[in-house]
Amino acid sequence: MINGTLKSKIDKLWLDFHSGGITNPLTVIEQISFLLFARMLDMREMAAEKRDARTGKQGKRIFPKELQYLRWSHLIHLGAEEQLRIVQGNRNADDPVEWKGLFQFFREDVVSGTTLGHYLKDAQCVIQKPGLLKTAMNAVNELPLHLGDTKGDLYEYLLSKLTTAGVAGQFRTPRHVIRAMVEMLDVRPDETVCDPACGTGGFLIEAMEYLKRTHSSPDLIKEEVDPETGDAILDDHGNPVRSYPGDQLDEYRAHIDREMFNGFDFDSTMLRIAAMNMMLHGIENPVIDYKDSLSEQSQVAQNYAEHFNVILANPPFKGSIDLDSVYKCLTSVTKTKKTELLFLVLIEQMLKKGGRAAVVVPDGVLFGNSTAHLAVRRMLIENNQLDGVVSLPSGVFRPYAGVSTAILLFTKSGKTKDVWFYKVENDGYSLDDKRTPVKEDDLPDLLEAWRSRDAKNHTDRKAKGFFVPKAEIEENKFDLSYNRYAEVTYEAVEYDPPKEILGKLRALENEILADLDELEAML
Repeated sequence: MINGTLKSKIDKLWLDFHSGGITNPLTVIEQISFLLFARMLDMREMAAEKRDARTGKQGKRIFPKELQYLRWSHLIHLGAEEQLRIVQGNRNADDPVEWKGLFQFFREDVVSGTTLGHYLKDAQCVIQKPGLLKTAMNAVNELPLHLGDTKGDLYEYLLSKLTTAGVAGQFRTPRHVIRAMVEMLDVRPDETVCDPACGTGGFLIEAMEYLKRTHSSPDLIKEEVDPETGDAILDDHGNPVRSYPGDQLDEYRAHIDREMFNGFDFDSTMLRIAAMNMMLHGIENPVIDYKDSLSEQSQVAQNYAEHFNVILANPPFKGSIDLDSVYKCLTSVTKTKKTELLFLVLIEQMLKKGGRAAVVVPDGVLFGNSTAHLAVRRMLIENNQLDGVVSLPSGVFRPYAGVSTAILLFTKSGKTKDVWFYKVENDGYSLDDKRTPVKEDDLPDLLEAWRSRDAKNHTDRKAKGFFVPKAEIEENKFDLSYNRYAEVTYEAVEYDPPKEILGKLRALENEILADLDELEAML
């Protein structure tokens, strides 16, 4: 999470936009996003230059020689008037023929030949005052975008300023939780991955980062340094951040660039952010579409039936939806308006046979006793292989939501025999609104326990992780809550005999009276 200093900087920048005449919150977020994108493009170019110098190979570059003046590291040092001219693309008479402005570069060059182009084809700079652009660029230049997932945290904080933030149950999933889910599914480079409620693309991007980590030559892995200070970059817990070039992925490159990553969302602003974010992470042509995944009009359920190997999602789970607009093949399984249940049905239908899913759901899905809740849980257990239920602490989504959640992991069309349960009590951050890093972190143990789980040996229900037979779950109306099956150990507390306690109280009272007598004598 971002700290108070960063929040203050964003708050000031927000007020600067309002003072400059840009008051629409979505417009403010979009313009700040473009500036973040411009700086991150330059950071990516710097990393490419260092990689080429280290390997002796000339890789793909973003900025051609004749357009080096568009790089953030050049623009930031210009005067306000010249900055605005170049960003907006106002040509001077003595400019060369190939001269173009920054936003023209976004529209024509950066997205040229990519499937994400249509999300940036209308990109425009609506900032008209040189002073405001200068202030905004200086503010963005001070943000530590090289630290962890700061850009994602910044966007989440910006989104929280919208009056509609969170109304539809849309909250960004913490990156460390996403990373754990991706590792549990062990995404492979020859598979297809989808998030039917992709938001800013966090699950898809982390899947790509996982492939880089698992398919990089050891001699090329290196610790990252701040390009401006030269200092080692550390994550929230003080560990060095490493870069993984993913050089062993070359044979899968065409598949990765064009077929592997798929995402749908009905929030165009989020898709624009996702488009920029994915390009910056080396995913050039993912399938990112503006679609309401549940609606009959979008036909996602029909067009992508049994289509994906892996689905990772944290779908909206607040409120309900108009039943008449929902695709009929979803309501045929369970007639409900609850989006968290409908998304589970959709995800099950979109998976190929043998496909794997990891989905964040509210706790109510685990134990709700409505007909719809029972139908969905029955579907997961009787028609598929429900692999695991991971209970998350209620503070994971703070400060934006305090809802209790869990991760459901299942395999399409498998056979459920035993279900693995695990309780995460700490995720490496405090569970209050501040979400500061702490030493207690169950996620490493979760991953180790998941990889070594054994239904025959892991039956101790006093442990964090254990198996429960399918028959027992059926007897409990398919209840999937951890507390239903965990055994709590109560330690006997020994007390002193009552007479001994009374004696101690009398002795204490006598001491107090003696002190009062001494105080009275002094007066």
